Amino acid sequence: MNKISSTGLNLVSKSVKENIEQTKSIQKEIINNQQDIIKDSKSLSGNFINDVSNALNNVAKAQSEAAEVTKNYELGKEQDLTKVIVNQQISKLAFQLTLNVRNKVLSAYKDIMNMPV
Repeated sequence: MNKISSTGLNLVSKSVKENIEQTKSIQKEIINNQQDIIKDSKSLSGNFINDVSNALNNVAKAQSEAAEVTKNYELGKEQDLTKVIVNQQISKLAFQLTLNVRNKVLSAYKDIMNMPV
């Protein structure tokens, strides 16, 4: 019975040591990730307006491409109906995403403005 107990204790202590080592390595990874995020956030703050502007320009570009392909299909210049439908769906999804982001930003703004000072 002592052999079983000492073997069990050895396995438990080995498992505890492994868990401690894993925890330390995970903590190091978390710290490194946090430092990377802090570095990225400093560079992102300057590019936020450019990123938003580029995103809106991409949405506008997708909508104009979809309109152009649809027009070409109606005029008989484009024969691929799948291409027309896919471009329309991409345009629709991009617009819906933009609209939802705008709604979330407005909601957050309203929440901030309603906070007591």
